[in-house]
Amino acid sequence: MIRNPYFVAGSLCGGLALSVLLRAALVPAVVLVVATLVLRPPLLLAAFLLVGGWWWGSVRVQALDRSVLAPRAGTAERALVETLEPARTTRYAVRVRALVLRWGELRPHEPVLLELPLGRAPPQGSRLRVLGTLRRPSDAERGWLRLHGVHVVLRAGTSHVVGSRGSVADRLHAWLARASVPGLPGERRAVLEGVVLGEDQGLTETLRDRFRASGLYHLLAVSGGNVIVVAGGASVVAFALGAGRLLAESCALLAIVAYVLAVGPQPSVIRAGIAGGLGCLAWLTGRERDRVHALLVGAVVLLAWSPLNVLDPGFQLSFAAVAAIFVLAPRLDRWLEGYPLPKRAREATALSTACGLCTAPISWAHFHQIPLLTVPANVAAAPVVAPMLALALLAAVLPPLGPALAQANGLLAAYLAGCARVFGGLPGAQVRSATGAAALASGALLVAAYAWPRGERAEAGLPPDGKRPAEDRARGAPAA
Repeated sequence: MIRNPYFVAGSLCGGLALSVLLRAALVPAVVLVVATLVLRPPLLLAAFLLVGGWWWGSVRVQALDRSVLAPRAGTAERALVETLEPARTTRYAVRVRALVLRWGELRPHEPVLLELPLGRAPPQGSRLRVLGTLRRPSDAERGWLRLHGVHVVLRAGTSHVVGSRGSVADRLHAWLARASVPGLPGERRAVLEGVVLGEDQGLTETLRDRFRASGLYHLLAVSGGNVIVVAGGASVVAFALGAGRLLAESCALLAIVAYVLAVGPQPSVIRAGIAGGLGCLAWLTGRERDRVHALLVGAVVLLAWSPLNVLDPGFQLSFAAVAAIFVLAPRLDRWLEGYPLPKRAREATALSTACGLCTAPISWAHFHQIPLLTVPANVAAAPVVAPMLALALLAAVLPPLGPALAQANGLLAAYLAGCARVFGGLPGAQVRSATGAAALASGALLVAAYAWPRGERAEAGLPPDGKRPAEDRARGAPAA
């Protein structure tokens, strides 16, 4: 048990998550001393990892909750800020998370939510000189902003772009956003930006709601499928150019790093990037790939950086969906083997059903809505997502063919948007009442309870219906 990597990573994850509920810098040390005196070596290792994660998480949460600018809410000053992500234009203002480098005479280096007057949104990484006022977040936005280490809102009256931070991540983001959709305008461009970069700023509010109602909104977030396409594409190109396995896997690893930098530090992106990177390293070192270990390592990294991620909907949805793919989807796939479905349709149905069942409670807890048509919508729409990403990356790395590839990709983007409109616009496409959510939960439990033993029997090579094979009955073999 001591050498079990699941045991090590799971204990660390538990301690880091515990720090969000019980924050104390000294209590973990006291608990560790007591555990040393009482527990045996195997359990002592668990206590050490749990308490170590608890202590580190408490320190990180305390640092994230510390704010130099919060006591200055209500004051106005000249400031120098850098935008940390693409800006989002709302009905009344342009909003973007930014880092305050200077506030009057202070050098706080503290993240804020920057509100700019309506107009042209500054690109990611822009350095702006603003004259603005600090205010405390409203009750509706306080919880979400705290998860990102933001404690104040900076409302700027005037702003001027004075430069850029010029980071590699900003350059990669700007290049990929520009080169992956050359000459493509409007809605199709916005859908492709969602698939490639995980950004939905260009979508109309109506279409964004349709994606949520249809259960297709996750396709606009970067996930493991994107990383697989990026790594696989880099490997194929390297092999086509005559590279060996070592060079091809190195190219795949570099492509994953570049893609993660371009997309930004979202929980699903970091998790998928770590899993893909560990897979490449396993191939390079000749070790067996372990997807569960990679998932736990991703959780450790994200929680060690910010234990508050455990409360983030994106973190919860991402890890719940992956756990569903690992555990429940194979059993649902075996359950469907006796039905007249093509293999690809059966696999897509099993994946969509497993992810929908496991993410529904999280969706209800955070957004009070559950999409009901997620399975048929994903079966219809998901097959075009990987080709869309592949065409977008080809357009970026082959500029002469970029416009033609972008136009072809626009047809796939239009189809994806059409799926969202059709399924998301149907009556009863999503549950918004507690009664409906309870009924859906009961049905989900019944499906899982039936599919699980059926899948276990199929995995063991036994008939899924519990009947003995004819040849066993003829020989008088006992029933399993």
